[in-house]
Amino acid sequence: MSTPTGDNAFLHELEAEVKAELTVAESSPSEEEAAALPMDEWMFDPAYTQSEEVGLRNLLGAVEALEGDSRPDDTGRGPGRGRSA
Repeated sequence: MSTPTGDNAFLHELEAEVKAELTVAESSPSEEEAAALPMDEWMFDPAYTQSEEVGLRNLLGAVEALEGDSRPDDTGRGPGRGRSA
């Protein structure tokens, strides 16, 4: 396994960080579980947690797409070069 360099290293680190944050968001109590507790015992508002999880999933998808774009393809054309007609 090779270690990513440059932008790839940044994207790899960002992906790992987003996945860790997503794990935390996913382990937060659901809206149903939170509804069973008094509001003053909530660590986070369930609506905020749900919104945060959606944002993290979007960010993870964007990072994965960027990582895919930065990998060399098998056509010999690098990222941003498009297809020839």
